[in-house]
Amino acid sequence: MFGKILIANRGEIACRIIKTCKRLGIATVAVYSDADRSSPHTEMADEAVRIGPPEAAKSYLAIDAILDACAKTGAEAVHPGYGFLSERAAFPQALEAAGIVFIGPNAAAIEAMGDKIESKRRADAAGVSTVPGGQGAVESAADALKLAEEIGYPVMIKASAGGGGKGMRIAHSAAEVGEGFERARSEAATSFGDDRVFVEKFITEPRHIEIQVLGDKHGNVIHLLERECSIQRRNQKVIEEAPSPLLTPETRAKMGAQAVALATAVDYDSAGTVEFVADQNANFYFLEMNTRLQVEHPVTEFVTGVDLVEQMLRVAAGEKLALRQEDIKPEGWAIEARLYAEDPERGFLPSTGRLRRLRLPGASEWRSFERVDKGVVEGSEISRFYDPMIAKVVVHGDTRDEATERMSEALDTIHIDGIRHNATFLAALMAHPRWQEGRLSTGFIAEEFPDSPSLPLDRAKRNLIAAIASIAELEEAERREKFGQRSLPDETPYSVIFDDGERVNAVISRASEKSEEDRFQIQFEDEALLVWQGEHPGRPHEFAWCGLVARLRYDDHDPLKHSLREALFKADETVVTMGLQREQPGRYGFNHLGSRGSLHVYRPRIADLMALMPEKRTADGGKRVLCPMPGLVVSLSVSEGDKVEAGQQLAVIEAMKMENVIRAEQPGKVKRVAVAVGDSLAVDAVILELE
Repeated sequence: MFGKILIANRGEIACRIIKTCKRLGIATVAVYSDADRSSPHTEMADEAVRIGPPEAAKSYLAIDAILDACAKTGAEAVHPGYGFLSERAAFPQALEAAGIVFIGPNAAAIEAMGDKIESKRRADAAGVSTVPGGQGAVESAADALKLAEEIGYPVMIKASAGGGGKGMRIAHSAAEVGEGFERARSEAATSFGDDRVFVEKFITEPRHIEIQVLGDKHGNVIHLLERECSIQRRNQKVIEEAPSPLLTPETRAKMGAQAVALATAVDYDSAGTVEFVADQNANFYFLEMNTRLQVEHPVTEFVTGVDLVEQMLRVAAGEKLALRQEDIKPEGWAIEARLYAEDPERGFLPSTGRLRRLRLPGASEWRSFERVDKGVVEGSEISRFYDPMIAKVVVHGDTRDEATERMSEALDTIHIDGIRHNATFLAALMAHPRWQEGRLSTGFIAEEFPDSPSLPLDRAKRNLIAAIASIAELEEAERREKFGQRSLPDETPYSVIFDDGERVNAVISRASEKSEEDRFQIQFEDEALLVWQGEHPGRPHEFAWCGLVARLRYDDHDPLKHSLREALFKADETVVTMGLQREQPGRYGFNHLGSRGSLHVYRPRIADLMALMPEKRTADGGKRVLCPMPGLVVSLSVSEGDKVEAGQQLAVIEAMKMENVIRAEQPGKVKRVAVAVGDSLAVDAVILELE
């Protein structure tokens, strides 16, 4: 094995690799840009070396800077993680010339599979099913249009050197081909330094299924079953699971055999992934091969029991695979959710800023979860320079239903202040009937969440949320009354008004004297709920206004809770998790089972007065076009005096390596352009004004 390795990456994957190396007794070197000077991976590693400014092209993509860091520290090998230099053949070639081991596949395999055009040719030659489409790069929008019409719509325009959803556009018509071609080329050039794109058939209602492969330097190749990654947004994966609910054992064996055949054909000698697109009848076609570790690798590790990072280290050190194909047997079900810094309420646009509070799932006696991979801590900054991932939440269960349930519980415990995030949206995905039935496709999010990224509140949810918010307000009132030597009445009425205008009236009565746990009865207009809140054995008292998780328990013999049992509970003394944050006196934010929002807790007379107050609204008629996220102005398509139509492209803003097209919401005439190409904009900065 190695004495010291350098990790040429950042964030959660750098932390993940360092943890494995520590377990194996290998010293580690972290590299960092100026934006990552205080990031967790720099603290975890044995040494840390600065490699440049925040821009990836001048730091994490700078091969010379990585080589210099190796020379300074005496690192014997380099693990690239994923992204950045992990799939650039020039990187292992440069390392080899310097006498440093690359912990990944050989450069020839990277060249063959890293280029999507060449990989498709290799797949055809290896007898792997491939998607109908062109066999080479498309040089112009006109050529792309001609090929698209020959193949038939819809088509996918894809970066040849791409990955991670960058440089990909779906076109359903001739008009969309032209714009998609330009955007795909531009993103490809920015993200990969290679603007070549190709065109192939887009499979209707596709499912994204990939096979994990592992090879050594002695000609041995195996596969570690499949992962389903069909829940995507803008071609980027959001939820991954293993195994796939689509595949039969026979189909799994066929896909695995094809993946191994392709890896063998290119002498693959590390961990990698052969990706397939499948239709709803499980007909599958080769999509691409990622010659690196994948973001979603933990779900494979959970169902197979194989540490993929450790295997990569052993293979790079020249060891033979100790695993055989017959050793790989799935156990249970694993699900991974990607927690992103983005604003679901604003079209999932990136959100930047400092993590003023970061509470992620943690092990306890009262909640089951498996693992959180993160590369940030409370106080870390989410910048526009890198991928917006905050963490990966991974759970495991004996069945898919159990894993889904555990993921829902874990997501409801998340509390983040300082930036917007997608935790509630992820919980909404878990609660959606179509997810629970396994009826997936890559269009799932667009089809099922076209308007709102959260689920509506039914009566059962409203009552539960109102109950916990009312108890929080009652306890706060008791703390205030304690200093005045007064006591509250045995029964305390509250009115909870949600931001959508719905009102829930509740009367809270304390059902027992305060002891280890408090017992409350909450009487609603239509039903009642008996709730325990308080200390769990061995845990400190934590409650809602602290920004932590409200804990509920119930007595299985209590007849008052039966109307809520189906919606809210599973079995005796099950804990229901809910995110509830006290934003200001009487006002709370909540998230629970895919629903989120805010509410006010009033005494009934105050609530009656508030209901009489008219709602205040302001608007500028849509005359100002605002920047929806912090980003860089890549291009402007209009000038002052130009007339524009609704839907017309006005500008392109780049944020976190993705290009976002800004369009006119209504027709008008450009009165003023407030920015220039190259400007860095804050959220809600004025781009232009219309007359």
